[in-house]
Amino acid sequence: MTRERQISLLAARCSREAVVVAVDADRTKGTMEAVEWALKHVVRPRDIFLVLGVFNDQLAKKNSCFPFKLLMDIVTSGERLEFIDHEEVDPIELEEEFERKREQYRSSLQPLYGLCIRNEVRLVLKVAAGFCPARVAMDESQNLNTRWLVLDSHFRKSKVFLKGHVSCNIAVVKEKDFASLMLSNETEPEISPWNPEPKHPVEEDSEGFSIYQLRKKCAPAPHPQSPCCYPMSWRSGFPRAFSHNELEAITNGFADDNISRALDGVVVYQGILQETSVLVKSYPETNKGFRPIVKILSRVYHRNIMNLVGYCSTGASTFLIFDFPCLGNVEMNFQSDELARNLRWRVRWSIALEIGGSLRYLHEECVDGPIVHKSLRSCSVALSHGYSAMLYNFTTAEWLTSDFPPNEDLIAESPNLEGDERLSVDVHDYGKFLLELIVGKSAGKDKSMIDWALPLLENGELCELMDSRVTEIAGDARMVQHMAHAALRCLKIDSDHKLSISEALAIVRGDELATFKQ
Repeated sequence: MTRERQISLLAARCSREAVVVAVDADRTKGTMEAVEWALKHVVRPRDIFLVLGVFNDQLAKKNSCFPFKLLMDIVTSGERLEFIDHEEVDPIELEEEFERKREQYRSSLQPLYGLCIRNEVRLVLKVAAGFCPARVAMDESQNLNTRWLVLDSHFRKSKVFLKGHVSCNIAVVKEKDFASLMLSNETEPEISPWNPEPKHPVEEDSEGFSIYQLRKKCAPAPHPQSPCCYPMSWRSGFPRAFSHNELEAITNGFADDNISRALDGVVVYQGILQETSVLVKSYPETNKGFRPIVKILSRVYHRNIMNLVGYCSTGASTFLIFDFPCLGNVEMNFQSDELARNLRWRVRWSIALEIGGSLRYLHEECVDGPIVHKSLRSCSVALSHGYSAMLYNFTTAEWLTSDFPPNEDLIAESPNLEGDERLSVDVHDYGKFLLELIVGKSAGKDKSMIDWALPLLENGELCELMDSRVTEIAGDARMVQHMAHAALRCLKIDSDHKLSISEALAIVRGDELATFKQ
């Protein structure tokens, strides 16, 4: 039995709750501030107190043994600190780095050891590398009966993702005695029994988090309001034009803490609008993608498309506002074993149907003519509440009959394609997406997965393809067979074998005529 499982069982048997603190193992500043804040304000007697250090990707790329985690624990046992190595690590550089980190944590946590012993707190240190920090923190929180998940300031961008994947309270320690909180089930801030101080006021920031700061004069703490899950784009009055001042309020003044990602000059912010999470995409003035995306998304409306909430143009910058996918995208869920197991075969089949329906809407039901998406893959399918799937990333989309080409550069690259041939690009991509759902892995932009999978699909060897993390197949076998049959038909389309998205969708549904059509 692994050490991780032993700790999990111990927590369950003893009804111990846990506090998990995730810190950047490559930095020293802010690490102990998060640990000390947790001990001072949220750790209780008999808790499990897990300090999780995560190394960055640069170290992981230098060592072939990554990804790995849980190399050592510091456990309060008896009268001393005990270090336990779980694996042997061959690279000398890695051993030296972890030895340095071992000594650093030994020195930093030693003063806290006596305090934990006196209050029967089990202190555990785990170190991980080669993993996404948010996913490691999520996995560790789910393995224990976690009451609080505390992040140091370097992991602040993970808070919105974690909000949709863990049920415990979340705190982001920004500086000493200052943290942003998201309280679960209207839980009030708590104070450690061995460090009693009066309760402190809680104020909400623009992200739906609460600002928790130590003050001498205090007032009763109001409960923060939980963000609403009803999509903004489906409410009356949306999409609409936004002012720059409104976007500043949504994104907390375009704060760095709110940045989700940045690529090719496009910056994505996370924020709160009317108690609902949204994404704000900022485009530079020179970006050619803004106008075609607005033109398309302002004219389409479907429950399985990430619809437009609003837009803003200031001259120097342009912005698009979208609903926030609280469960990330399909690719992100594949990267975590726990999340992938939650995507049972019936759920994956439902996702396939919903995305097929969104493509059929774009190809056959848009009043202004067919639209080809051209970017369908697992990273372009977002998941919202109840694993409802939404197609997004319309950067490369083309409106086939529009007098205003959505992207002139893309059309110039393929001037000889007929409309039905362009639509067949989406049908082929749909087949690749079905394959991703079956395998449980992103195919990326290369053809290696398709080349590997096609012979297995042709020979009906589904067991070799199916994601082994999903063990329950009873009652769902036919759904997987329908997806596999549709994937094979979509991936083998050519000039002699035409297939529309409606026909592909019928195969996924299990329509008898479509299934046996050759």
